[in-house]
Amino acid sequence: MLKNVSPVFYLYKNTIILQHILEKLKRIYPLDEQHTAQLLGLMRRIEAPKHLVIIQADRVEKSIYFIEKGMARAYCDGPGQQMTFWFGLEGDLIFSYNSYINGRAGYENIALLEACVLYEIRMDDLQELFDTDVVFANWGRKLAELELIKTEERLISRLFKSASVRYQELLSSEPRLIQRIQLGYIASYLGVTQVTLSRIRAEIR
Repeated sequence: MLKNVSPVFYLYKNTIILQHILEKLKRIYPLDEQHTAQLLGLMRRIEAPKHLVIIQADRVEKSIYFIEKGMARAYCDGPGQQMTFWFGLEGDLIFSYNSYINGRAGYENIALLEACVLYEIRMDDLQELFDTDVVFANWGRKLAELELIKTEERLISRLFKSASVRYQELLSSEPRLIQRIQLGYIASYLGVTQVTLSRIRAEIR
């Protein structure tokens, strides 16, 4: 169950609670202070429990979420198992790509792996900004481009790199993941069994 907390606009600049969100906004596309404040003013702070499936497959999602605290994973349901293809940490966004781009039902589920503090923006509110201000339109376009590149990189990695290499890259780029995520999810992400993952981990040590 989501727990709505007070609006966050007044928190901007006098606390570090929004640290990860502000860093993410700047990485997507340069925004001046006025545009940053305008975007933050649309956000709603939400406390969400561990295991909550915040994005559901076959549903048109109406919001995107920034992770300020906690982590999440995206997966698809396959025959008798789930296939994990993404992990999100502090500063990352949670959203259905198909809903964001096309306004259609997505294919992924995204579940929270920890109790999270999220900042929600309604897509209708975003679309209004995109329609009325070219700066926000460019921000939204850049967000879609960056997420597309990440998706392409994950696909190429899964097709052409061994599970051992991919695990080592994950260990190097995101050591926090290895420490905080259960091995079953990491094995699913790598496309191997837990037994194989244990062997890979032993070889690296």
